Amino acid sequence: MCHPQLRTLVFTAWLLGYVGFLLSVRRMWSGKYVRSPVVRSLLSNMVGESEAGETQQWYRCCPDQLGEVVQPLFIQSRLDSDTKAFLKRSVEKSGWIFTQMYHSLVSSVLSPVVSRTSINGFLGRGSMFVFSADQFQRLLRVGPEWRAERLLDLGAGDGGVTEVMSGHFREVYVTEVSPPMKWHLQRRNYKLLGIDEWQNSGLQYDVISCLNLLDRCEDPLLLLQDIRRSLVPHSGRLILAAVLPFQPYVEVGGKWQRPKQHIKVSGKTWEEQVTNLTNEVFAQAGFELVAVTRLPYLCEGDMYNDYYVLDDAVFVLRASEGVSD
Repeated sequence: MCHPQLRTLVFTAWLLGYVGFLLSVRRMWSGKYVRSPVVRSLLSNMVGESEAGETQQWYRCCPDQLGEVVQPLFIQSRLDSDTKAFLKRSVEKSGWIFTQMYHSLVSSVLSPVVSRTSINGFLGRGSMFVFSADQFQRLLRVGPEWRAERLLDLGAGDGGVTEVMSGHFREVYVTEVSPPMKWHLQRRNYKLLGIDEWQNSGLQYDVISCLNLLDRCEDPLLLLQDIRRSLVPHSGRLILAAVLPFQPYVEVGGKWQRPKQHIKVSGKTWEEQVTNLTNEVFAQAGFELVAVTRLPYLCEGDMYNDYYVLDDAVFVLRASEGVSD
């Protein structure tokens, strides 16, 4: 057997083994492949009860443990219909076996040299969910008919979360680093600005959203300063989401590393870290708290999990009066 044929045979055997391994893992962890109707029903009920308890934990907060400034501004959120719809879609997509196998193979090949965000953008997977339309309106204390001039969504990804907010604004601007994600944003007809352009464009925005970006950028304090200068005076609002516990990392060439400058957040619990961010980090950057809530930061799943979830604190902030830049 010549060398080209041998290489082809080895590659084919590896590919078949890889596919077999993925299928076996999927079968091991999924109740969809249980043969007995009785066992499947029991497993479904157990998983349903477990997930119901889990989703309640996503929104749980002990207001008594929040700081004196933060406590009266906390808004209790709950699982709503938009969140349930996102979870349902994620579960359905995770069951597309051959699609998930293809995604897993491509991700394995590209991950050493391409960022996970760009891989997700190329594959059209990994959509995020931060808040529903109703939760967004409650945080800003506005109604469905409220309209403003400009929204800027920093690090907008594929634009899924931007879409939740966009109906309230006449002009929607976005920034993004990943080329595949930029393509998704342009398809949605959002106005794409460069990451070094938006703060020097001369435009001011009624709302700037900075969702799960503060712990994924090289200079978060400079980012907060630029946001403050870019808000419409007095009425402008920053809606900022941060995963807690706060662990800053940036992705470079498919690898994670510490940013050049990162914010240090003290506190062991969600409540303690929310209080520290409000009283120390945001106050020093020239912001004061308007509202805060606890929400799950959801991401579409894969072969191994129906979805992924992290704990988010979502803040609404405004520029403090009398603070110079």
